[in-house]
Amino acid sequence: MPTITVNNADIYYEDSAPNDTQKPVIVFAHGLLWSSQMYDKQVEHFQTDYRCIAFDFRGQGQSQVTKSGYDMETLTDDTLGLLAALGIDKCHFVGLSMGGFVAQRIALKRPELLLSLTLLETSADPEDPKNIPQYRKLVKAIRWLGMKRVSNKVMPIMFGSTFLADKLRKSDRKQWLTMLQSNRKGGVVKATMGVIERTGTYEQLGEITTPTLIVVGDEDAATPYAKSERMHFAIAGSKLAIIKGAGHTSTVEEPDQVNQVLRQFLESCV
Repeated sequence: MPTITVNNADIYYEDSAPNDTQKPVIVFAHGLLWSSQMYDKQVEHFQTDYRCIAFDFRGQGQSQVTKSGYDMETLTDDTLGLLAALGIDKCHFVGLSMGGFVAQRIALKRPELLLSLTLLETSADPEDPKNIPQYRKLVKAIRWLGMKRVSNKVMPIMFGSTFLADKLRKSDRKQWLTMLQSNRKGGVVKATMGVIERTGTYEQLGEITTPTLIVVGDEDAATPYAKSERMHFAIAGSKLAIIKGAGHTSTVEEPDQVNQVLRQFLESCV
């Protein structure tokens, strides 16, 4: 179980080819309440041609729950520290939702590290003030009742209606519900507050010159299409792809579509 200590936090990561310095690198950053496992299908697909590195943000997955450090700027520094520790000086960076908040900050802060930028189901805006009371209520419920008691309310935020209604994917839903319920309460509460309280990056997006792909599920209720279109218009030369039948977790819901779109983009960046 590989971990690296960066910024006083033990960060769990998985590296598909730790000794291969010839392959181009893809780094995967997950969304809130999940872990590196949300990219299992992408790592499986790309690992023949790329060195795939997926990691867990502090407080989530198998990384350490720390007392503080859950703001997006600290998570960005954690990620940069991990890349430095692994000797990664160039990579394709893929971030979903919260991972996308961090990805944007890396593109703005350290553009020389990036061969490309992929933003899935994310936004450049602060949290919508209309959503904040609902999310604070969710945090309070997690704090007092635990993740298991609120997980069924979280599933429709994370997944689209197609995935949730598909009878053939009942076992998939059970797997991801169980994963959601396994979150450690302290880490989840702090990580969620970090997302709620984040600042926006929209005004700076015009500074991004890295080749950028923006991906959104057509059933994403958490960060709907308009959020992605807004980023697309702000980042010069960016590409925008829609994943059909996917909500806020397209890498899990429609992995084949995501892999196809991502491969096409990565090959265009060579």
